[in-house]
Amino acid sequence: AMGALTRALEILGEIPEPLLYLLLGGGAFLENVLPPVPADTFVVVGGLLANQGSVAPLPAFLLILVLNATGALAVWWAGHRYGRAFFRGPLGRRLLLPQQLDRLERFYRKWGGSAIFFARFLPGLRAVVPAFAGVSHLSFWRVAPAVAVASTLWYGALFWAGWLAGRNLEMLERRLEGVNGVLLLLALLLGAGAVAWWVWTRRGDELDTNPDGEGSTPGSGTESDPRGGHGDG
Repeated sequence: AMGALTRALEILGEIPEPLLYLLLGGGAFLENVLPPVPADTFVVVGGLLANQGSVAPLPAFLLILVLNATGALAVWWAGHRYGRAFFRGPLGRRLLLPQQLDRLERFYRKWGGSAIFFARFLPGLRAVVPAFAGVSHLSFWRVAPAVAVASTLWYGALFWAGWLAGRNLEMLERRLEGVNGVLLLLALLLGAGAVAWWVWTRRGDELDTNPDGEGSTPGSGTESDPRGGHGDG
C-alpha cells in the first residue's frame, strides 16, 4: 500500500512552487489550531521536496518553523486574552472550577516553560499546552523561547530526515511510524493522567465550592443547627 508520504509527495509534485510554500507553512500553522492536521508530515515532505529541488531548503524550513511557532503563540495569546473570561462563564465552569484553574496556574508558574518545551514533541498536546499557558497568564517571554527552541529541534530533525531520505520513502515511513507511535503513546499516557487529575481535583473542589450554595456549607443553618446533632455523644 502506498504510504502517506508517497501520496503527499506525488500530489505536491504537481503544484507550483509558490503554492508549495503556502501549503507547507499553512499546514505547520494549522496544527496548533486543529491538532489532527499532521504537521510532522508537512515538515518531512518539505525536506523531501527540498532534496528534489522543488523548494529552496532554508526558506522552506524557516517558513515552516516561523509559522508553526506563530500558531502556537497565537493560541497562547487567545488563551491569555479570552481564557479567564470563558472559564468564568457557565460552560467554562463545567469544564474547570475556579480552584482547578488556580491549580493549573500554580503548575504553569512553576513548570510552564518545561511543559511547553516537552509538549512540542508530542502530538495533540503541543496544541493544548500553550492554550492553558495563556489561560494561566504565563508571560510571553516564558512561552516564546520554549516554543522556538523545541520547534527548531523537532522540526529541524524532521526536515533533515526528509532531506537525507531522498527517494528512500519506505525506510523513512517505517522510522517515522515507530517514532510517532512512541510519542503518541506517551501523549496518551499524559492525557490519561490529565483526565485523572481533572476527576480527582473536581471531586474535591466541588465539595469546597458548593456551586448551588444550599445545604452543604457548614453553619449555613438552612437544614439544621450544626450544633444540634453533633454533641458530646
